[in-house]
Amino acid sequence: MERKRSTGLLNGLFNYKKLPDGSVDKSKVKCNLCQKEFNYHRSTSTLSYHLHAKHPGAADTPQPSEPQLRQNTILECGSRRRPVDESTSKKLTKAVAKWVATDCRPVNIVEDPGLRDVIRLACSDQAYTLLSRGTVVTRIQELYETEKEAKMDLLQNANGVVLSEDHWTSVSNQYYLGVMAHHIDIDWKLHSFALTVRHTEEQHFARTCAQHFSEIAEQWNVAGKVTTIGTDSARNMTAAARLLPYEHMPCIAHSLQRSITMAIRDSGLENVLAKCCKLVGHFKHSPANAAELPRQQEESGQQQEPLIQDVSTRWNSTLSMITRLLRNKDAVRAALELHQQRSTPAMLTNAELEKIEKLEILLEPYVTELLGGEQYISCSVVLPALCHLFRVMEGSDDDPGYVIRFKAAFTSDLSKRKENTNVQWLKVATTLDPRFKDLKCLPRSEREGVWKSIKEESSQQPEPQRETEPFPPKKKMNLLLAASDSDEEGDPAFDISVDRYRGEPSISIEDCPLKWWSGHVGAYPSLAPLAQKYLATPATTVPCERLFSLSGHILQKKRAALSTDNVTRLVCISSWLKEKK
Repeated sequence: MERKRSTGLLNGLFNYKKLPDGSVDKSKVKCNLCQKEFNYHRSTSTLSYHLHAKHPGAADTPQPSEPQLRQNTILECGSRRRPVDESTSKKLTKAVAKWVATDCRPVNIVEDPGLRDVIRLACSDQAYTLLSRGTVVTRIQELYETEKEAKMDLLQNANGVVLSEDHWTSVSNQYYLGVMAHHIDIDWKLHSFALTVRHTEEQHFARTCAQHFSEIAEQWNVAGKVTTIGTDSARNMTAAARLLPYEHMPCIAHSLQRSITMAIRDSGLENVLAKCCKLVGHFKHSPANAAELPRQQEESGQQQEPLIQDVSTRWNSTLSMITRLLRNKDAVRAALELHQQRSTPAMLTNAELEKIEKLEILLEPYVTELLGGEQYISCSVVLPALCHLFRVMEGSDDDPGYVIRFKAAFTSDLSKRKENTNVQWLKVATTLDPRFKDLKCLPRSEREGVWKSIKEESSQQPEPQRETEPFPPKKKMNLLLAASDSDEEGDPAFDISVDRYRGEPSISIEDCPLKWWSGHVGAYPSLAPLAQKYLATPATTVPCERLFSLSGHILQKKRAALSTDNVTRLVCISSWLKEKK
């Protein structure tokens, strides 16, 4: 910052009066043009009047004066070209490489002149040279190896690991297998991150899929820790899971989606939904109607929002479509009437609107969003959620015929699919969740069997080590000589632990079960490893599907020639770094 000060008033046309002794009298000023004196009381109005009256034009003439106190601009600071030191340059290189990998940017973005100018301005070095494409690739490889080593250390300290998978076809028609790992660490934090996105030659053979799973588990040194494999409900993946020595957990969201599709078809609501899809599609492709819809929404006092198209591969999209359509039915009708064309579809009739209103009520308790999370426990929520669905799908005398058929078809299909899931695993996971351990979602006849299986499995857990005295007192040693009535009976310590857990009050549905276990791990040392094992299992393969959504941002048409190794690195790094955030 530059510090300069002015020596006069009104651009130097007036100066303070100097006394004979050299001091300055600030109560009087003298005009430099006519040497007339004026009294000065911190106001320049009299001085300005004198200039305009006696010296016209002098006030407008620029007088030489010193610059005032001001701060340098950012451009002035940047123009000094202070060179970036080696440490800052390394940090910039690492930050750019991490940005390219995390946000799925193409590597050649480092050749963009705009990015170069921004970095030069930010670091105040106009001579800074941006890193090359080769340097970015090298830094991404180093970042991948560093993060991979950290993830491997994390898995080595886990009691149990759950793997989930999904297949995906790229824009270049290549098959990829994505595998994620899920586990709960010693601090009772749930981790879900990618292990690999592997290019596969064959997609539909069970033996090939099973072999890929085995190889990935061996590469990450978790073959002996894998407890469960989560897959979609495709037959080939179910067959692949049977070839592996792990428990299998089919994707519950796939089962729910198929049951919903079956119920819509059997209830005769397909035609109404097809008309809804056609209506929404018309607004997507008609510029006139698309422009008219916001105006009609504004006139009716509604929020301006576009219509949503139903997509079979996107869960809950059917519910979103009919909800948005019902909310804007008046605006849609008005827009269609104002722009009638030969290809304009007809608006839904009152009877059809009534049907989709009923369908909206039926689809509202749809729970795929609840079961599709990866940052919270979902496996223990499956049975309570299914119990809720079965309860709301019970028929009533007030239901019209198509609603009765929908409920009956949905309940029948979902019951069959539930039998094909790993129900026993779900029961134990629900019991080890302190929110649902009262097992109200199960018939009374099945509850004791679940507690018995937990007792049996907890008794097989290694007894926790306790600190012992090197030389016990003699009185304690003499106790060993007493006869015991339980010589031929098993140690009931584990049974007591399970019974004490069973007697604990259930926590609120809004509380976190992992936080509860973190505070009670010392009270239940034999049950805590079981909780980590069962609660880490995801209920769906939605996390893997999100992984392939991320892959779609990387393998675009302009980047379809990326090597499979680079695809693996970029997808995994982006997943790992976003998990850290």
